[in-house]
Amino acid sequence: MTPIALAITIFAVMLVLMAARVPIAISMFIAGAFGYVMQSGWLPMANFLNSQAFSRFASYDLSVIPLFILMGHFATQGGISKALFEFAAGVMGRLRGGLAMGAVFASAAFGAICGSSVATAATITNVAYDEMRRHGYSGRLATGTLAAGGTLGILIPPSVPLVIYAILTEQNIAKLFAAAMIPGIIAMGGYMLAIAIYVRLVPGQAPVSDQVAKVDLLGVLRGIGPIACIFLVVFGGIYGGVFTPTEGAAVGAFATFVAAVARGEMTLGQFAECFYQTAESAAMIFLIFLGADLMNAALALTQVPAQLAQVVGGWGLSPVAVVAVILLFYVALGAVMDELSMILLTVPIFFPLITSLDFGLGREHTAIWFGVMVLMTVGFGLLAPPVGLNVYVVNGIIKGRGAPVPIGESYRGVMPFLASDVLRTVLLLFFPGLSLWLVKFVG
Repeated sequence: MTPIALAITIFAVMLVLMAARVPIAISMFIAGAFGYVMQSGWLPMANFLNSQAFSRFASYDLSVIPLFILMGHFATQGGISKALFEFAAGVMGRLRGGLAMGAVFASAAFGAICGSSVATAATITNVAYDEMRRHGYSGRLATGTLAAGGTLGILIPPSVPLVIYAILTEQNIAKLFAAAMIPGIIAMGGYMLAIAIYVRLVPGQAPVSDQVAKVDLLGVLRGIGPIACIFLVVFGGIYGGVFTPTEGAAVGAFATFVAAVARGEMTLGQFAECFYQTAESAAMIFLIFLGADLMNAALALTQVPAQLAQVVGGWGLSPVAVVAVILLFYVALGAVMDELSMILLTVPIFFPLITSLDFGLGREHTAIWFGVMVLMTVGFGLLAPPVGLNVYVVNGIIKGRGAPVPIGESYRGVMPFLASDVLRTVLLLFFPGLSLWLVKFVG
């Protein structure tokens, strides 16, 4: 079997297993084991697993992942999302489409202390969906907004996928967080603009004027004060050199726990549940790490990644065109894989190719910019059919709440946001400085 045929077979085995509903980590592990054994035999594969598993999981840098996940669970259980939505609704609620814009803002703010797309979508849906429907928003717009807003959970730091990218490519986590900040804000603004245009072009999707009850903005502002303080302490400390990203994640998790207790929202049962959910999520991510490591090792033995770089180099495409092709591949791959699996599987293949191209940015800035571009693109898979994990999460949460919203309607609801995603990705592709401007202030 030729190397290219073997590489295609490895991918085919993985996809068949995924189609049979085998978990993605196990699918990658089995496909990788098959490819490795076909080339080197059982004993070399066993030796590889023996050393790779220890070196991967003994890494101190990996501890930042469960800490940020724990921080997000404390925020979810602590009622912080409700305070964020109340503030956003009070500020924007009187604009046309204002409650939807408020849900987007609340998603962005919650994502700044969560780092998970699915958790952000689920949490904000619980506090915003009923209010939006009560004010006359269509099921299409409400579910589309909440699913799209959830993607801000990984676009605005802290971002678990961005941490994983940093570990895989040995880049500075703080610099990657800084690089993602402006694109994340652009994403939030783009979603709000999409809502403003959509409610004017498509009648019946939102009330002409949201009659939002008056709220005590000063009181609500006091309610979100601890959240702002946590964000400033964590990221101010990281960027100021007071502590490392891992230490910052630990400080953030503790501060979020204290804020939840101070609000009277954290019970002993909820406290234990936060750790159970964190352990479950972290174990899933680490198992994907191991499966992706084995599959990438099998692909490396075929030398197809190196051949791919040579083939692409022979096409004569500009570096930006090469990145555009890779991003289109990510969009297609998002139809069958989640964002963590895509990053773990593809970055070791594409990263050497990208860093070998001349973008006029320098190797480190090229690596950081490409990481942000990947992060922007994998969000497509969270919204676009046929998978659209966030869409399924939102629809699952709202079952039994009034009139049902067909999944097809929710997919129609995310289309304006996908259009915004396309425009933002093109903008960042041709203007890397938008991602790199804040990086120069990080030592």
